[in-house]
Amino acid sequence: MEYMTESVTCTPGHILCCDCGVPISPNPANICVACLRSKVDISQGIPKQVSISFCKQCQRYFQPPGTWIQCALESRELLALCLKKIKAPLSKVRLVDASFVWTEPHSKRLKVKLTIQKEVMNGAILQQVFVVDYVVQPQMCGDCHRVEAKDFWKAVVQVRQKTLHKKTFYYLEQLILKYGMHQNTLRIKEIHDGLDFYYSSKQHAQKMVEFLQCTVPTRYKASQRLISQDIHSNTYNYKSTFSVEIVPICKDNVVCLSSKLAQSLGNMNQICVCIRVTSVIHLIDPNTLQVADIDGNTFWSHLFNSLCHPRQLEEFIVMDCSIVRDLKRSAGAGMISKKHTLGEVWVQKTSEMNTDKQYFCRTHLGHLLNPGDLVLGFDLANCNLNDEHVNKMKSDRIPDVVLIKKSYDRTKRQRRRNWKLKELAKERENMDADNERQYQDFLEDLEEDEAIRKNVNIYRDSTIPVESDTDDEGAPRISLAEMLEDLHISQDATGEEGW
Repeated sequence: MEYMTESVTCTPGHILCCDCGVPISPNPANICVACLRSKVDISQGIPKQVSISFCKQCQRYFQPPGTWIQCALESRELLALCLKKIKAPLSKVRLVDASFVWTEPHSKRLKVKLTIQKEVMNGAILQQVFVVDYVVQPQMCGDCHRVEAKDFWKAVVQVRQKTLHKKTFYYLEQLILKYGMHQNTLRIKEIHDGLDFYYSSKQHAQKMVEFLQCTVPTRYKASQRLISQDIHSNTYNYKSTFSVEIVPICKDNVVCLSSKLAQSLGNMNQICVCIRVTSVIHLIDPNTLQVADIDGNTFWSHLFNSLCHPRQLEEFIVMDCSIVRDLKRSAGAGMISKKHTLGEVWVQKTSEMNTDKQYFCRTHLGHLLNPGDLVLGFDLANCNLNDEHVNKMKSDRIPDVVLIKKSYDRTKRQRRRNWKLKELAKERENMDADNERQYQDFLEDLEEDEAIRKNVNIYRDSTIPVESDTDDEGAPRISLAEMLEDLHISQDATGEEGW
């Protein structure tokens, strides 16, 4: 009987796996990698699916025990946060490599590929690669929750102006919108004499105060109130209040300067007209066209008030107007306005047309007025002026009438106005007809004053047809070149809106 023997040849330096008989390099367990993996799973105990909390409002991830951090997708910070979620199970193995596996940004899933090593049977080291799936769960953080509750704030900026007209506030509102200073506010509340800006941090409120100081003449006071404290950790919780006061002077106000201040400004007359309020108060002398700029510090050092409020404006008709060509200037006189023309006019109140009473005055509106035009001004001759600086002046130094601006048909101007402005989303206590009239005055000021207009974002109103830049009466209008297109962006996936 013939026996057949089957010989197994092994290459030098190799042995057979004790389970499957495959030639392998010698190792402490004498088992091939496939058989070893079938018997031992070194990733056992490491969770393959983990949840991670994400706040949609502030775009931050939750890091236990109580911290919220901001991380970009597939960033090192986010990878470190994901690994910390499985820190305890990973401590039993050796982490060799970790990287993100690409997922759709809106899938609410994060996948991390891990490479780990561990010593198994008889000192053999096994390496394994697997993927951990992180489920992003929405959760509102504490800060955003307090913001949405609309009853939590840590700092408030109270902006006030003691005047009857809100032209300065309307101008300030447009500057806030242009430079995006309203983005960090929790809410904005409008009251009868100002605005309140609420913030979640004191730093944001201080930034708003600094912005106000750069845009309008102001002064402010800061105070804080202790809400709670922890004596063990030496932490204190305060609520801060910043009270900002804007100078009580608006555009088109007639003011009376002190004699000392008028002399320091180039020997100008004490009775002046405010032509605009920006970071300083711009004044013009209607008798000489001399101009002066007064900043906040100078104003608070030499206080002066408005002689008449806007409701006292009266309508006059120009009977005669002549341009003053040669004007003798006194020694030490200041700068002269190049945009205005000095004129001598005879005017009569439209309410006194059945009489022959006329008034003579000098005005800075000589380049605009012609006989028969209507003009708005203040009648100082028949007005009870209660001002300490006026009482010290000689009667011959006080003009009978101070003309402010030329009058146009308001209804026609509103109908032809093909532009609009943005508004802050603010809570209003009440909105009466007087506020609407003041807002229309501000819109007319934008049309008439290019210096104010360049600091405001003006948007084209597509509902109004485009016409020429001037109408039949010659009322100033804003050209299309100065307008921006109004963009409306629909709500995106994150729930945020744009213009």
